[in-house]
Amino acid sequence: MTATTDRISAIALVGGQGVRARPLTLNSPDHLRSKAAMGLAGRSLIEWAVDALRAQGVHRFYVAANGGENRAQTKAILEHGERLGVSVRYSRTRFDGANTGSGEATLRCLEHWDLGGLALVFPSDSVFDFDLAAMVRAHRAADAVVTVATVLRPAAEAAGKYGVLRRGPDGLVNRFLEKPALRTIDGGQVETNAGMYLVDCERLRMAGREPALAALACHSLDWGGDLLPYLVGHGHRVASHPITRFGDLGSPRDYLTTLREVLRDAYPVLSGRARIHESSLQLKDETTGCTLAEKIADGTVLIGPGVRIGRDVEIGPGVVIAESDIGDGVDIGAGSVLRGVACGDHSIIGPGARIFDAYLGAMVDIRSTADHPVVLWDFCALGDEVRVGDGVRLSGVRVYPRLDIRSGASVPPGSDLSCLKDVLRGLGEAA
Repeated sequence: MTATTDRISAIALVGGQGVRARPLTLNSPDHLRSKAAMGLAGRSLIEWAVDALRAQGVHRFYVAANGGENRAQTKAILEHGERLGVSVRYSRTRFDGANTGSGEATLRCLEHWDLGGLALVFPSDSVFDFDLAAMVRAHRAADAVVTVATVLRPAAEAAGKYGVLRRGPDGLVNRFLEKPALRTIDGGQVETNAGMYLVDCERLRMAGREPALAALACHSLDWGGDLLPYLVGHGHRVASHPITRFGDLGSPRDYLTTLREVLRDAYPVLSGRARIHESSLQLKDETTGCTLAEKIADGTVLIGPGVRIGRDVEIGPGVVIAESDIGDGVDIGAGSVLRGVACGDHSIIGPGARIFDAYLGAMVDIRSTADHPVVLWDFCALGDEVRVGDGVRLSGVRVYPRLDIRSGASVPPGSDLSCLKDVLRGLGEAA
């Protein structure tokens, strides 16, 4: 803790339905998993965020939630913060009916909790590497109402995906473009909005009482699309502050890309956890009767680089795993190869599977065989309890929870299978 940060509050934005990230944000075909509750390298995203900010001196957290699933699931993880050494409070359920976006939720919570001083508003579906004390110093030096955390990106990468900021001669933000087309952005590197904001609570509350902003909040007030452009356009001091790294987890491709960076220790605050749990090292597979530790030592199993393996994982001979996160209780059959894979708890991967850049939810059953291997690649995402028959090949396919892709299925690349009807089409049967 430092004198610079020990009086700062943090407001977690926990809203939305995670449509871009499906099936990662589904517990079942009709039940949402909050983005805050999504797992990453053995912990939920909200736990990573709270722990990282606590390490920088923040101990008062407020959850601006929208929707029953988001509020209940976040509270089930954090409770009131005692386990993590912080205090956590939650927005009122009655606020949900008037919620018109993340900006409105922030303004309402500032008023409800009568917050003063500085507060860090952060999303619950991303990971960060940044120095909070440095951001506070920059914020105060600029005498800003809001300081936006930014990341430099090539214009082509930013276009259509991230908010882009432009600064004026005084160093303050004078224009904000939400997900602009490439033709509207100057070439080269641009400052993109990382979705994290350091705010002067009193001054932002005063801005929120302006009739024009209050009227806007009645209809639509997201941070990026509405609140920031309003503040910049009405003469409020908005600064930007570059941070080291921002990891987007809003889609299966983004999730897997960020996971690889985490496993490579690109986010120091997320590092330091056990790479292979001792229970897995000592577990014997049924084929050879050898422990994983013995197979690693004699080269019959190859692990790494960038691998985390949870508890009680059984791994057969001839397996190769690189840049992957393997949850608890997983079975991985002989001869399987996994690269760039997130594998949920208690899943089964049959012998000979070839899985590259793919997300597997909890209790997924990959019924691969040595003679008819399952092959997944190009950022496939399988929801919880999906079953995939032997010999199936999937490229860039998303499958919602509890669906069964039977042997012989021919699914077009990039398909979204959200119901049995979609699966039957993939099998070429009458719907």
